[in-house]
Amino acid sequence: MKRAIRYLRFSQLGQSNGSIERQELYTDQYLQYNNIQLVDSFIDRGKSAKTFDRPDFIKLQAFIARHYKSVDYLLVDQLDRFSRDAGEAMSLVKQFQKKYSIQIISVTEGIVFDYDTPGSFFRAGLQLLLAEEDNINRSIKVRGGLYTARAKEGRFLTREKPFGYSKVGEGKQRHLEVNEIEAKIVKTIYDMYLRDVPLYKIKEIAYQSGFDRKGNMAIDRVLANPVYAGLVRVEPFKDLPGGLFPAIHEPIVDKTTWTMVQSKMKKVDKVKVVIDDEIPLRGVVKCHCGTPLTGAPSRGKSGKYFYYYKCKHSKHNNISAIKAHEQFLNVCDLMSVPERQIKEIRDGSYASIEQEVKANKKKVADKKHELEGVQQLLNAVEEKWFRDEINKDTYERWYSTYSDHILTITAAIERLSPNQGKAFEILDRNLDLLGDVKHVYTRSDTLQKREFVKMVFNGNLYYQEGIYRTPTILDIFSHNASKMEEKGCLIYKKKRENLSVIPHSGR
Repeated sequence: MKRAIRYLRFSQLGQSNGSIERQELYTDQYLQYNNIQLVDSFIDRGKSAKTFDRPDFIKLQAFIARHYKSVDYLLVDQLDRFSRDAGEAMSLVKQFQKKYSIQIISVTEGIVFDYDTPGSFFRAGLQLLLAEEDNINRSIKVRGGLYTARAKEGRFLTREKPFGYSKVGEGKQRHLEVNEIEAKIVKTIYDMYLRDVPLYKIKEIAYQSGFDRKGNMAIDRVLANPVYAGLVRVEPFKDLPGGLFPAIHEPIVDKTTWTMVQSKMKKVDKVKVVIDDEIPLRGVVKCHCGTPLTGAPSRGKSGKYFYYYKCKHSKHNNISAIKAHEQFLNVCDLMSVPERQIKEIRDGSYASIEQEVKANKKKVADKKHELEGVQQLLNAVEEKWFRDEINKDTYERWYSTYSDHILTITAAIERLSPNQGKAFEILDRNLDLLGDVKHVYTRSDTLQKREFVKMVFNGNLYYQEGIYRTPTILDIFSHNASKMEEKGCLIYKKKRENLSVIPHSGR
């Protein structure tokens, strides 16, 4: 009696087992009618025929390699269950027959593949080619549908929802909605990245806040994903261009912020910055030689650790962190702004904000008018393309140019349109803090302290001979510069702005 094994498969896990049951029924009937003994069955559920990398198909090959002498046939319901890639399938089928003397039988198609029989070889090859053609047609329809859904309808179709959003609705009505709790974390990630917070610190803070995506590149993927700017990335399809297209879901960050982050991510940053709360000035205060000071603890005779700021050059600075911090707090205390000056700032800021609101309204109107013009140009190019008045290269070139221009203008409109009333609210809430700069600095975390130092001194704070020195300080904080020098905490020597002007006298 002849002996056989069989291979059964269906593509989608969403299908019922009816497909497998039907294949079992037809192959059982064939075995019974032809008096063939079934040795074993191999079944792949929810596996595509585009590749042979399927669990049970791999087991099938291993079984044949070991037991081919006791097997005469390999049964399949149809040849497309075996594979939809005609070239690979024909090669493997020939290998089964020539190397192992096992023939492939397509039960419902009535084909016994025999490489030495021309008619059988032709029929099997034709069936495999038809299966591959059907697979290509399905793929074109699917990719065309995906392109339309993404580029024309602005739908987000990835199976896993992005962090910061929830999926709601069913079918074509399924869309993304902002998850406010997660969205707040996403905004924090973008904000920290633009403020030069180290990635490891961003990751640490994000996870403490509730970020649940795993992997070393989880934060990078959030920063690079255009979905957060209300965009969807689309692959080209036939003659239709790919790129970023407007999506129907609400953005979490504005396009300007997202674009700035992408530009920054392209720059290679080889310096790893480590944040230590005991030495917040590390990396932002420089030695007199211009080298940023590092910091580390040193163990005393009692076993207690003391922190120091050090220059990498051995004979340069080696400062006690306690002394450095006390001196800097004295600087902050003397930088506090008098109440009279705060009132002047408040009045001037109100006038500036009102003026800026008026100017921004005019800019928004101008940008919207410009946007309409560019949109008309884009529509004209599409009409010419539809009428075959321009070729594909010309269409793609102008489509890309106008689309980028539209994206830039839209980002500018979003940047200029926020409610300026928030500026008045923030001003009222925080302006009085200028009267106690020491308190502001003390209550800040390490990252905020670093930002404060870089902003106030424009990255030019040095330490030499036991005292801080700077050529640049914000004018609002420089009113007590002489007192800072008298108390031995900061020497402020302003640089001449125009070095080409010769002084009236002196060397």
